[in-house]
Amino acid sequence: MAGIYIHVPFCKTRCAYCDFYSTTLKELKPRYVEAVCQELAMRSDYLHGEPIRTLYFGGGTPSQLGMDDFKKLFACLEDIYGLDTCEETTLEANPDDLTEDYVQMLSSLPFNRISMGIQTFHEPTLQLIGRRHTASEAIEAVRRCQRHGFKNISIDLIYGLPGETPEQWKQDLQTAFSLDVQHISAYHLTYEEGTRLWQMLQLKEIAQVSEDTSVELFRMLCDEMQQAAFEHYEISNFARPGYRSRHNSAYWHEVPYLGFGPGAHSFNGKSREWNVASLANYMLAIEHGLRDFEQEELDIDTRYNEFVMTRLRTCEGFNLNDVKQKFGKPYHDYCLHLASPYLHQGLLEHKKDALKLTPKGIFVSDDIISDLMRV
Repeated sequence: MAGIYIHVPFCKTRCAYCDFYSTTLKELKPRYVEAVCQELAMRSDYLHGEPIRTLYFGGGTPSQLGMDDFKKLFACLEDIYGLDTCEETTLEANPDDLTEDYVQMLSSLPFNRISMGIQTFHEPTLQLIGRRHTASEAIEAVRRCQRHGFKNISIDLIYGLPGETPEQWKQDLQTAFSLDVQHISAYHLTYEEGTRLWQMLQLKEIAQVSEDTSVELFRMLCDEMQQAAFEHYEISNFARPGYRSRHNSAYWHEVPYLGFGPGAHSFNGKSREWNVASLANYMLAIEHGLRDFEQEELDIDTRYNEFVMTRLRTCEGFNLNDVKQKFGKPYHDYCLHLASPYLHQGLLEHKKDALKLTPKGIFVSDDIISDLMRV
């Protein structure tokens, strides 16, 4: 089984924290859709006939596409790859795009999962980070999707926002729980160089939360999710039982995937490739029957490092026997040797040949993962 990702680069406006590739040139949408359909046909042999299990429209803002756009893309996907085996079809959406008419339209398409970028319910912070919706609009967007029959809804939240207090973060979480959604992704704010928020930080117009506050916010996140009966199945992802993101889980378990659109990545187990992060260059190449992309052949050290990095982020961790089978005994011994201090400190756990983070270890997961890698 495999996954397909389609990058939709269009946004009405650019959020202050975002460094994903996007554009506000909405007049290019018809040309973009045609180019994606051409790319779908050009790369039909990449997955070697592997059945499609998940389909994910990410962005940018995929909810900037309309009915005709989606119909054309789904028709191409069905014709070239077949969607009979597809279990999960996700659309990333902004709350303000999810009007009554738009959600009604989505319910007539193959989408069975909505991932909504809410980020916070705190009005002044929404304005600061450049979100177009209000808290009440976000709440109503979730309710509207539920009324139209969507039973698998995920929302994104960001913590560690400028000026955020534990009390404010707890209120965000409580509001999220009150919406009765099936999945919540929560990410600590990262100040990406070149973004408007990063520039404000350099000018001292805003300040980062302290490291102690960051730790407190993450601890609160874990505790509140557990009390609300959400499964903490990956460092930044929480789900009701049976509602893990199948598409994202596949990324963490080395399942092949194929990415379409500008900036989209693909992986076949042996190599990784990514399209140029320029809509103009992407479309121009496709229209000439070519692709503007880069490729990386994955050597054994890189594959081992990615295995450790992705698997250790999950609640199951990884089986050391898998390390031995995939990479050989020297990698198994290397990994276990470097894990030893963290096992003694109670930051890692080794049971039934599985190595995984303890609740205490999650707080320093980046350091642990880095130390287990080959350099």
